[in-house]
Amino acid sequence: MTEPKSLSPIWSPSGMHLYAAEAVLNEGWSLALTEPDRFLDPEELADAGLNWVAAKVPGTGAASLAEAGLYDPENPHPLHDRDVWYRTRFEVEHPGAKRIVFGGLATIAEVFLNGEKLLETESMFLAQEVFAKVKDTNTLAICFRALEPRLGKRGPRARWKTQLTATQGLRHFRTTLLGHMPGWCPEVHAVGPWRPITLHDAQAPVLSNLKIQSELLPDGAGRLSVSFEAGKLDAVPHISCAGSECAMTRGGNGRWVASVELADIHPWMPSTHGTPHVYEVALDIDGQAVSLGKTGFRRIEVDRGADGKGFGLKINSVPVFCRGAVWTQADLLGLSGTKEAYRPLLELARDAGMNMLRIGGTMTYKTRAFFDLCAELGILVWQDFQFANFDYPVADDAFADLVRAETRHQLQMLEGCPALAVLCGGSEIFQQGAMMGLPESRWRGALSQTLLADCAAELRPDVPYVENSPVGGHLPFSANEGIAHYYGVGAYQQPLEDARRANVRFTTECLAFSNVPTRRALEQNFALSVDDPRWKAGIPRDRGADWDFEDVRNHYLKRLYDIEGPDIRDADPERYLDLSRAVVADVLEATISEWRRSQSSCQGALVWTFQDVATGAGWGVVDAAGHPKSAYYALKRSYQPLHVALIDEGTNGVQVHLTNDTPLSQNIRLEVTCLRGGAVPVVKGQRDLVLTAQAQMDLPTTDLFGAFFDTGYVFKFGPASHDVVVARLIASNTDLVLSEAVHFPLGFSTEQFPLKVSFEFTEVDGGEWVLSLETEKTLRFVQLDFLDFRTSDDGFTLVPGRKKQVRLKPEPGTEHTRPQGSLRALNGLGELNLSPDVSKKT
Repeated sequence: MTEPKSLSPIWSPSGMHLYAAEAVLNEGWSLALTEPDRFLDPEELADAGLNWVAAKVPGTGAASLAEAGLYDPENPHPLHDRDVWYRTRFEVEHPGAKRIVFGGLATIAEVFLNGEKLLETESMFLAQEVFAKVKDTNTLAICFRALEPRLGKRGPRARWKTQLTATQGLRHFRTTLLGHMPGWCPEVHAVGPWRPITLHDAQAPVLSNLKIQSELLPDGAGRLSVSFEAGKLDAVPHISCAGSECAMTRGGNGRWVASVELADIHPWMPSTHGTPHVYEVALDIDGQAVSLGKTGFRRIEVDRGADGKGFGLKINSVPVFCRGAVWTQADLLGLSGTKEAYRPLLELARDAGMNMLRIGGTMTYKTRAFFDLCAELGILVWQDFQFANFDYPVADDAFADLVRAETRHQLQMLEGCPALAVLCGGSEIFQQGAMMGLPESRWRGALSQTLLADCAAELRPDVPYVENSPVGGHLPFSANEGIAHYYGVGAYQQPLEDARRANVRFTTECLAFSNVPTRRALEQNFALSVDDPRWKAGIPRDRGADWDFEDVRNHYLKRLYDIEGPDIRDADPERYLDLSRAVVADVLEATISEWRRSQSSCQGALVWTFQDVATGAGWGVVDAAGHPKSAYYALKRSYQPLHVALIDEGTNGVQVHLTNDTPLSQNIRLEVTCLRGGAVPVVKGQRDLVLTAQAQMDLPTTDLFGAFFDTGYVFKFGPASHDVVVARLIASNTDLVLSEAVHFPLGFSTEQFPLKVSFEFTEVDGGEWVLSLETEKTLRFVQLDFLDFRTSDDGFTLVPGRKKQVRLKPEPGTEHTRPQGSLRALNGLGELNLSPDVSKKT
C-alpha cells in the first residue's frame, strides 16, 4: 500500500474530499469597499472608480486593508457598515463541471462566477459548496454585505438583553462576537473569506457522513470503527491503523463500514498524566492511500463526586485535574487557522503544564489543525459551540436548521480527534437569563437541551456534553455545584481564602487580571508606558462597569502588599509595573495551589485568558506578540505535574501538599527550611519518600522538624524567628530540584538591599544556554530580561541553599547570538547585568 497523502482533508457540506484539491484559489485577489447595497452584481463595479487593494485569501478584509496601510488595528474603524467586495481571475487546465468549496465566508455573502450568482449565505461557521461549469479563464467575485443595516432584523422577541454587547441584533446571525464586545477586545470586525476556497473535479470522490470512532477497551486494547458513504467505488476500500489493516464491507444501507481491534496500541493521555499517543488512520482504495487524519485511543468519564454535585474528568479511569486557560484568537486581525499560527502558542501552553484549553462561545471555531496539534501535544479541548449570552431565536425553523448544519459541519471535521474532551452548549446563556431575574423555564431551552445535545450525541458519543458554561447549583453561576465561572478572587475582590470557602468544583473561567507584559516586551514590541493614553485604553473592562481590571489588580496590591497602586504608579512607574506583575503571580500561585491540594473540591480551573488580542496589559497570560508574562510563569510553576505547595492552615500549621500526576512513582527527598532574614536557617527537616504514580500526599511541616515549631507564626510567642519557609522536592537519584514552594509568614516587606547574586552560563545544544543563579539572601520576584532569548522561568523567588537553573532558548531567527540580559528583584536595589563574559561575578 502506498503512503497516505499528507495533505490536510478538505471538508465541504457534503463531506470529506478524498484527494487534494484541483486548485486552491488563493492568488490574485483584490478588494474594495462600497456603500451598503450600492452594487447588486460585480459587473456594476467596472466603471465605479473604486479603490482596489491586494487581498489575502484566506484572510479578512481588516488584515488586507492593514497590509495596504488603510486600517489601523489599534484604532479600528467599522467594516460592518459597508459592503466589502472581493474579486479574482483564475484559469483551469481542464474546464467543465467543478465543485467549488468555500471553507468559511464571514458573514452575509453573495458569490458570483463569471457574473452569475451562485450562492448566498448567512453563516461564517458553515462551509459552502456549489457546482458550476468553469471556463478556461474565469472571474470569481464575492460580496460581503454590510451587517449593520441588517441588525434590526425582525424575529422572535428576545426574553432578555445581554450586557455583553449593545448590538442585540447579532443573535440573529451566525457570526463571531469578537469585535462586538466593548472593553473585551478591539472592534476589529470579521469580514471576508477567512477559510480556504478550493476547486475540485465534480466527479472526484467525497466521503459523506464519515464517522471515525476510536475506543479504549477495558482490557487496554483499542477498537477503531470507520464508516462512510461514498457512492460508487471501483474497489473495496481498506482501513489501516497502527499496523493493522481491515477490508471494509458495504451494508444494506449503502454505507461502507469497518471495525478493527488493535491489541498493541498505547492509550492517549494528556501530557501531564502520560503520553499522548496518536495513530494515522489511512484509507486505501485500489492501491491509492489517503490519510483520514490521526486518532488516539482514550476513554472519558465524568466524575460527579461523592455527592453527585461536582464535575470532573477521568481519562482512561485516571482522575485528571484539568488546568489551563481560555483560548481567545491567535490572530484577531486575519483569523488565521494554520498550524504555523497555532503551534508556537500551543507549545507554550503545553510547556506551562496546561492540559486543557477552552474555546469559549464568544470566539470562533478552530480548524482541524488546532485540534491535531492539541492531540499531538497532549492538550484536552473544551469546545463551546459558538453561542453566548443571547436568547437565540431557535423557534425560527430556518435559524434552527442553520444551527444544525453548522454543528454537524464542525463536529464532522473533528471525527476521531482524541483531544476533544467536552462539548458545551455555549457560554453564559443560562447565567445571563438568571441574572436578569428570569425563572429557569425562560433561560433553559431547546438550543442547548435538544438541538446541540442531539448533534453531539450522534456525532461524538465519546465526548461528554454539558448544556452551558456555567451550569449547576441553585443558580447556574453558583460555584459550589457543577461548572462555575469563578471570579470571587479577582473581579469580585474577595480575599484569597474565598477560593476555598466557595467550594469550587470546576471553573471554566477564573482569575481574570490585567496582566502586565514584561519590561522588554513593553519597550520593544509595544513602546508603551503607564503614561501613554493607550495604556488605559488597553485595560480590559466589563461593559457598563465603573471599574476596570487594573482596579482589580490595584485592590490586591493593597490587600496583599499594603501598597496603594495609584500612589506608587505616580511616584515610580517602573516599580509599580514590577509590583503589578508580582502580585498577580502571587494570587495565581496561591489559588491554583489551593485548588490542587488533595482535600480540595476543585477538579479543574481554566484561567481567563491564554493570550491577549490587543496591545497592552490585557487578560492574557501571554501578550499579543506571543511573549509570556509573569502570570504565565506563575501558572507554569503551579501547573507542573510534580508539584509541592506550602499552604498556611492557621493554627493547624503550614502544610506541605505534594502531587504526582505522572504515571510513574517518584523517589524523592522533601526538604523544608525556615530562614531568618531570608538567609540564616533556623530549623530544617527532610524526609525520603516514594510519591506513588498519580497520587497526592499531605504533611505538616512539623512532621519533618520532629518537634513543634511555629512555622506560620500564628501563635506569636515572642518575635518571629524566621520570615521565609522554603520546601523543595528533590529527585533522589539526580539531586535535581523538581519543584519548589516559598511561603512568607510575615507577609510582604518593602525592605530593599543590594543585589548579591553569583551566576554562570553554560552553552548547550541548539544555541540554548543554561543560566545558574545562586544567592546568599532570599530575593523575591526575580525578573530576567534577555535580548533575543526566552527564559524557562521568570518572576520566581531565589532562595539560598541551592542553585537555580534557568534555560534560555533563542527567539526564532536568533539562534547564534550570545545572551545579554539583566536581573532585578522586588527586594533588590538596582540591576545586575548578565552575560557569559562576566559569569561568576556578583
